[in-house]
Amino acid sequence: MTPLCDQATAVRALVESADPGAVWAVGGPEGPRAGSDGGHPADAALDVDGLSGVLALWPVIGSLVDEGALRLHTPLAAYGDTAAEGVPAGTTAHHLLTHPGGAEARVHLTRLAEQLSGSPLADLAATRVWHPLGMTGTRFVDGALRAPLADLLRFLRHLLDPGDPVDPTAPAVPAGISRAWTAESLRIRTGELTPARGLLWDPAPHGVWTHHAPQDAGPALWVSPRHHRWAVLLPTAGRGAPRHAFREAAFAPTTSE
Repeated sequence: MTPLCDQATAVRALVESADPGAVWAVGGPEGPRAGSDGGHPADAALDVDGLSGVLALWPVIGSLVDEGALRLHTPLAAYGDTAAEGVPAGTTAHHLLTHPGGAEARVHLTRLAEQLSGSPLADLAATRVWHPLGMTGTRFVDGALRAPLADLLRFLRHLLDPGDPVDPTAPAVPAGISRAWTAESLRIRTGELTPARGLLWDPAPHGVWTHHAPQDAGPALWVSPRHHRWAVLLPTAGRGAPRHAFREAAFAPTTSE
């Protein structure tokens, strides 16, 4: 893998030439090595709605699995008629989490999480994930998810080092994102089927996992526990550094390695 100092230099050159207004960062469990706020104030609530599946829904589902309220391979009908509404007979949470495209699947997963817990997804994410991880600036505003860059970095650092302390004043419910849930999610869960997928995460070259908005110029996150690296890119609306080029600059090994 490219040394982090070289990685940061390559990413900076790419973004500054393609989209100097983009918000981005690269780093590891110790924190960011390089990045840019795109000219926004440090506490600016950025539009990250394209990442709501992984920032809100994915960790909430994981908390329900961790506490035993949800079993991934149990048909949704076992949780009641409402949970199974609109899905084929025998559909499980595992099917929905590995569904390519995923917009409709996320609707069903959200309904399932809210039914099992009795709370809206926004409240579940805040109490079980965001506040325990210190992501106090992350919230849904008029139905869209917004977060400051610092909160995204806390999220990514936690994926690489889930042993980080969480807020001791948080409610006594499964909090943060467990090491087991991350490990279960960041591995191929589709067998020989294509496209290969984890649980709401997609595999990418160089041992990297990604979650990104459907549109090519939308926001994206990357994480590689094996190499202790992460990256985030929030392009300027209507333009943006090429997503694949950003990933290559951040994670590709050099020929000498």
